[in-house]
Amino acid sequence: MEAQHEPESLSSPQLAAVRRSMTNGRMALTRRSLLRAGGAGALAVGGLGALGGCGIPPAGRTEADNASDDHSADEKRVNFSNWTEYMDVGKGNRHPTLDAFQRRTGIKVKYTEDINDNVEFFGKIKPQLAAGQDTGRDLICVTDWLAARMIRLGWMQPLDPANLPHAYTRLGQGFRNPDWDPGRAHSYPWTGIPAVIAYNKKATGGRKVTSVSQLLEDPKLKGRVGLLTEMRDTVGLTLLDMGKRPEDVTAEEYDAAIARLQKASDRGQIRRFTGNDYTGDLTKGDLAACMAWAGDLIQLQADNPEIEFAIPDAGYMTATDNLLIPNKARHKKNAERLIDYFYEPKVAAKIAAYINYVCPVDGVRDELAKIDKKLADNPLILPDEEMAAKSHAFRSLSSKEETAFEDKFAKLTGA
Repeated sequence: MEAQHEPESLSSPQLAAVRRSMTNGRMALTRRSLLRAGGAGALAVGGLGALGGCGIPPAGRTEADNASDDHSADEKRVNFSNWTEYMDVGKGNRHPTLDAFQRRTGIKVKYTEDINDNVEFFGKIKPQLAAGQDTGRDLICVTDWLAARMIRLGWMQPLDPANLPHAYTRLGQGFRNPDWDPGRAHSYPWTGIPAVIAYNKKATGGRKVTSVSQLLEDPKLKGRVGLLTEMRDTVGLTLLDMGKRPEDVTAEEYDAAIARLQKASDRGQIRRFTGNDYTGDLTKGDLAACMAWAGDLIQLQADNPEIEFAIPDAGYMTATDNLLIPNKARHKKNAERLIDYFYEPKVAAKIAAYINYVCPVDGVRDELAKIDKKLADNPLILPDEEMAAKSHAFRSLSSKEETAFEDKFAKLTGA
């Protein structure tokens, strides 16, 4: 329980990292970022302030206090907040999977695309969560670091496995036990977000680039290498290349990885640290090779046959966006039924075919092949066993650790 009363204010380095992520990092991914570029994705000052001054949850609040007075039986509805363009879309801008759920269950889904970035969204719901009030949302989708924070604060409800038979049995092995939510007691992944290596064959003269060592040390790539502005992805991939595990990284190992990156930067190996704006430079060949997010690469390869990706033998990094039920949600059981519905293979395949990120649901290959065989064979959407075994996640950091780690990374990147 002590961890729930840990002060949650963000330090200057943490806030700087959030700003980087808002403008061009993993919080501004591919299809979503394109639609948010008009201003909806701009960081609201109030949102940052709300996260920075998150505060301490009221003392004495128990799990029973946080439980919802569930109205699912008499109110056949569920309110679901998600990111823009993170659901399948059909004729008339309808969402076929949600329509089918409503027809089957009689539960009306109010689907709102009001998550433009994690921090801004948290700013919207934080006052109600802190006060122990209903946010007006039964189901939300946020990135792992924010999910971890809200679970730690005691603001997300534990899920009832009895209402999640498909999710419980179909959840992919690699997603089952994150250190921030052991056994997925409060969350289920919506999708995985891998960070791998990409290169432009024309720019490399036909040479393959398959390791971080090549990115940091190959003289033929000097000045044409891009690394990511997301600390966990860039440092995590570097740690793996050094034979270290991001899952249990020590401060000393982290410092060694930073020193290695600094050395490469000092000798001009790295052109720049980028968010997903690396896509244009990679396509043009200004970047010969870079760290990249899998969701970008599927579209890049469709547009440019010179683009290739590589899964390093040492492993790659994966983050997740996750479904959670806030405290005091009025329709908890209905929300759990919706989570479970998304883990039915036919439904999961339709969503994966549209959003193009890693599907966390086992057994979707045949269903996805009916939609698009190329997508079903793409390991960036359905990792094979060999690729799945190479997936790693950066361990949860305390507020003090995150401040120190982000400060050192910011000095490296010049942010």
